[in-house]
Amino acid sequence: MAAVLTENLIYEILSVVEEIPEGKVASYGQIAKLIGRDKNARLVGKVLSMSEYYGDYPCHRVVNHMGRLAPHFYEQKNLLLKENVEFKDNVHVNMRKCQWEC
Repeated sequence: MAAVLTENLIYEILSVVEEIPEGKVASYGQIAKLIGRDKNARLVGKVLSMSEYYGDYPCHRVVNHMGRLAPHFYEQKNLLLKENVEFKDNVHVNMRKCQWEC
């Protein structure tokens, strides 16, 4: 069954993103699980890609399950470095040290 993208769902996702503390990251799948939609990690990514239309949210704190940065979000790494997020390499956050334990 396909997820229907409603305003309520968008704000539900963004409200979880808003809770990620500075210096921590969460995965798309982790956010999907927190809202009770375990299989909708891609939907989370879609919502985050258009989050600017809904306000100012710390979307830079969301990465894939391996810690990889979003491919076309060029400012993401610098924003995370300013928050002292540790990286394993040029494009992967150290998830063991920086994943949000919620």
